[in-house]
Amino acid sequence: MSCLGFTTVSSAQEPAYVGSSQCAECHTEAARAWSGSHHALAWTTPSPDTVIADFDGASFSHDGMSVQFSANGNKYRAAVTEKDGVTTEYPVHSVVGITPLQQYLFETEPGRLQSFDVVWNAEKERWYHLYPDQDLPPDDGLHWTGPYKNWNARCAECHATGFKKNYDLKTRTYASTQAEIGVGCEACHGPGSAHLDWAAGRGIAEGAGLLNAVGLVMNFNAGAEATIQQCATCHSRREAFGDGNPLPGSPYHDNYNLALLRPGLYHADGQILEEVYVYGSFLQSKMYASGVSCTNCHEAHSATLVADGNYVCTQCHSPVGREGFSGLKRALYDDPAHHFHPMGSEGAACKSCHMPEQIYMGIDGRRDHGFRIPRPDLTAETGAPDTCTDCHTDRTPEWAAQTLESWYPQSIKRGAHFGQIFAAARTDLGTASDDLAQLARDTAQPAIIRATALWLLQQNAAQHVRVLAVEQLNDPDPMVRASAMGLLTDADQDEISKMLPLLEDPFQTVRIAAARAMLSARGSQMSRHEQERLQRALSEWRSSLLNRADFPETHLVLGGMALTMRNLLAAQKAFEEVTLLDPQRVDAWVMQVRLAAATSGLNAARQVLDRALSINPDDPSLSALTSDLQ
Repeated sequence: MSCLGFTTVSSAQEPAYVGSSQCAECHTEAARAWSGSHHALAWTTPSPDTVIADFDGASFSHDGMSVQFSANGNKYRAAVTEKDGVTTEYPVHSVVGITPLQQYLFETEPGRLQSFDVVWNAEKERWYHLYPDQDLPPDDGLHWTGPYKNWNARCAECHATGFKKNYDLKTRTYASTQAEIGVGCEACHGPGSAHLDWAAGRGIAEGAGLLNAVGLVMNFNAGAEATIQQCATCHSRREAFGDGNPLPGSPYHDNYNLALLRPGLYHADGQILEEVYVYGSFLQSKMYASGVSCTNCHEAHSATLVADGNYVCTQCHSPVGREGFSGLKRALYDDPAHHFHPMGSEGAACKSCHMPEQIYMGIDGRRDHGFRIPRPDLTAETGAPDTCTDCHTDRTPEWAAQTLESWYPQSIKRGAHFGQIFAAARTDLGTASDDLAQLARDTAQPAIIRATALWLLQQNAAQHVRVLAVEQLNDPDPMVRASAMGLLTDADQDEISKMLPLLEDPFQTVRIAAARAMLSARGSQMSRHEQERLQRALSEWRSSLLNRADFPETHLVLGGMALTMRNLLAAQKAFEEVTLLDPQRVDAWVMQVRLAAATSGLNAARQVLDRALSINPDDPSLSALTSDLQ
């Protein structure tokens, strides 16, 4: 199957990974640019060439823990003394990144890699702690040895080529593999064995007809959307359906569920808040709507910008413009008449106003890719930051709004904004429901905004909202279709009949959303064929969850699934797995207590509660259960 220039190749036809060194023999210029890039250095083995930190007896202390670093040739070690006084010496297994910081991985159990919280500041050449405000003993789920800092589960697939996690739920162990550590050539172009055959004149093997003409599965000449989706596989905040890297060239929405513009991840106006890795903000932009691709601004192999300073923007945003982007206004932007700042100053840089920066991991600045027009006039209403006062820290958003109005008195850019609706909905859904519904229907808005409007409406069961959801089931964008399903989880027979086709949607993110919405419809008035379709989609959902069985949050979902299906024993086991992985997940302890009371009586429930309180003694939710079990 082909979609948007992507190819789908069966496992029997898949070529093999051969390693970047094989590619470099012919593609010397590209390999030279790649070799020192952030992609090539995303994950490396420790050596004097890769380790830039001070391992020569350096030490670091933080909140009751300390670490002593040492080196002997190519062997690097860290002796970590935790808050409980226990000291463990860890060999450095591997190295992550190069600038602005470098992180180190320790193998805490065979096959299990954990990312250490004490990292190297490459610019200031000193050790620092990623989470200086956290007080984390070793038994806390957020401790560096816990599930949320596990490299195999949380990070490796975007720092490796051909990665497979291979987590065993029964033994809770990893047997992860990869074709190559670091983001190599085949991470983007796909496994290269068939391409080597083609280059050697042996042609493309019989049965591999879905490869392109040169034996690769990813075709970067298929248009901007194909390139963007391939980059987005790592440069996005998402939930993966598979175990490790999908085959390059596979459609994004068939492999991932993209995080929408939710509280905690994005500000109400869509600006980045948490680490969301570019794609979600870029989808909001006029750049994306105009057909701009990642590689129009970023050189693919060196992972650097294609030009310096404002030139990366003025290659298109100038009186001359650029062929192929007719939707972009041709005008003089790199001029004080536009930005009202001295040429060459920070305020004259396009990125300063249109790509505000957020700092992550203490020192790593990432820029918003929404390319939005500054709206300080909305700050009071949305609570979102104002890029003007990021620089002018002694001023207020009100001052910034007045200044922009004086510069552009006739501007049409100060109209209504979706951020006003999202901010209102986050505070009081009832007052914003009608506006959200109108926003979801507005096809002039980016799909991620419309999908988020539907997601925000999921707490509203009004009939007009359900009518809206049914309308959006046929939307061209998979994010909108998937979000619409979330409004129909207790669907009636007519709504079920309208959802049935989506159980066979081209994109897995939609099929899984349909299965989730129709879970309670099992056994309803559905034909045998329809029940089989539902079972296939439910199997996809379960499979995607089991691929994330090392995530505590996955077992919360499995527990909820089991409750919906009235399988109390399975629900109990799922919630027990949550607290085994993360003992601080009080919500899972509460469910265990309630299930124990329902299935085994009050004495059993008290025993579960005692265990929960021994780990979380001050939690009010658990304390409240004590009186309930008297």
